[in-house]
Amino acid sequence: MIYARQPLIELRNLHRYFGKTKAVDDISFEVYAGEVLGYIGPNGAGKTTSMRILATLDEPTSGDAIVDGFSVVDDPDRVRRRLGFMPDYFGSYENVNVREYLDFFARAYGLRGTERKTAVNSVMGFTLLDTLAEKPINGLSKGMKQRLCLGRTMIHNPAVLVLDEPAAGLDPRARIELREMIEQLAELGKAVLISSHILTELAELCDRVAIIEQGRLLATGSVEDINSRSDTLSRIWMRVIDDPQPLLNWLENRSDISAISLEAGKVACTHEGGQENQAVLLREVVEAGFLVLEFSCKTKSLEDLFLFVTEGRVQ
Repeated sequence: MIYARQPLIELRNLHRYFGKTKAVDDISFEVYAGEVLGYIGPNGAGKTTSMRILATLDEPTSGDAIVDGFSVVDDPDRVRRRLGFMPDYFGSYENVNVREYLDFFARAYGLRGTERKTAVNSVMGFTLLDTLAEKPINGLSKGMKQRLCLGRTMIHNPAVLVLDEPAAGLDPRARIELREMIEQLAELGKAVLISSHILTELAELCDRVAIIEQGRLLATGSVEDINSRSDTLSRIWMRVIDDPQPLLNWLENRSDISAISLEAGKVACTHEGGQENQAVLLREVVEAGFLVLEFSCKTKSLEDLFLFVTEGRVQ
């Protein structure tokens, strides 16, 4: 659920160059309160660089990024109060337990007294780490460490969360639990920008996606929106009575059909067109005299869309 149309994250013509390398090249998009936006692209596409700029850990060459109304260039201190950044890797400290670790970051954000104690207890409860409060953090599992890092990220109750590969290396149960936490944070009205290589998880979690390659933004919107703006390709399977070879021959004469094959007794092909075109194809197959027992199709998933939009280029 998106709470308001005032964006909490805005990237405005953002550029970041390293010598001749354009790590971020004119990126613009928004994330709204209560929204989860998935940031996807090949390794080296510019995701982490733009996230680091949002977190005020790097400065843009030109352009700007706005967090809850404040510029990362002009007001970095105010941005840090309003944003929580979860990097793809975070360091741990010897002889520090879960409570002490979170308490340290609460102090770093200026929380004092009862407010600090309440924040630490609240975060431990939310991340289900309250039963491990006294456990040394270097003895935590990978999944528990990711929960701890998320807790550190939200200890100061920021309006914006920027999460860089938070599910990397987690087992299926830990990924599901982390996804549920992120969904709860969005329900609380926070804007969440998340990058991940686990595209099936992003498809279930995100309201919209932004696809980046070689520092350039290729597409933004829901999976359905991006699909509707792209050439629609679907994989279709048909089972007919009797010999399928005549149907194979018939399909080969159509300009909207490619990649025809026989798979486990079914005629498979790639079809260019949306749902209406698929319905027309089925009607024409029947009118041509083929007795169709089964007609099924698979539309593009987020992984299919990612492969369709990008070319796997890095810088």
